[in-house]
Amino acid sequence: MDMLQVMQKTEPYSACNQDMPLELQRRAKALCQQYNSTGPEESERRSELLKQLFGDCHPLTFIETSFHCDYGFNIHTHGLTVVNYNCVILDTSPVHIYENAFIGPGVCIACAGHPMDAARRAQGIVTSAPVTIGKDVWIGANAVICGGVTIGEGSVIGAGSVVTKDIPAGVVAAGVPCRVLRPADKEDRTDEVRHLP
Repeated sequence: MDMLQVMQKTEPYSACNQDMPLELQRRAKALCQQYNSTGPEESERRSELLKQLFGDCHPLTFIETSFHCDYGFNIHTHGLTVVNYNCVILDTSPVHIYENAFIGPGVCIACAGHPMDAARRAQGIVTSAPVTIGKDVWIGANAVICGGVTIGEGSVIGAGSVVTKDIPAGVVAAGVPCRVLRPADKEDRTDEVRHLP
């Protein structure tokens, strides 16, 4: 099994492995640097760079600079995806982002982790697990989404939360660690759009 296959799994692996695809990481860093150097008027160039970077990139994927990821090929957008400033995705495992996802500024999605045992960390052991962000999810500013987490459809993650476990569909969740606070219900809906005078 080659390292690309290993990176699609959830078992620990060694970052010291000579077969680590460093050229793929360098490619991703170069594409991120090019992306982050574009101006706000260069929407076509940004779209082209994201198509080169991501495994799957829906045409309605909009990401503000500065954006950083480890590999890019493990990131998949499946519909309208809006990512605000200073997002980091450590995509050592697949990250699937479904339609109408809104990701606030400073969000970190980290598939990668390290063992609690110091000796194993010193050996370069790395853990990794996929992340899934469901349809119609909003993630507030500076939240951290850890590896192995699925956020259910229609849920809202509060700003500054650290999500270490799955969040069900249709809830408001927040905190460190992130916990379900209540259902996202009709009180959260409004038929009235307020406009500034």
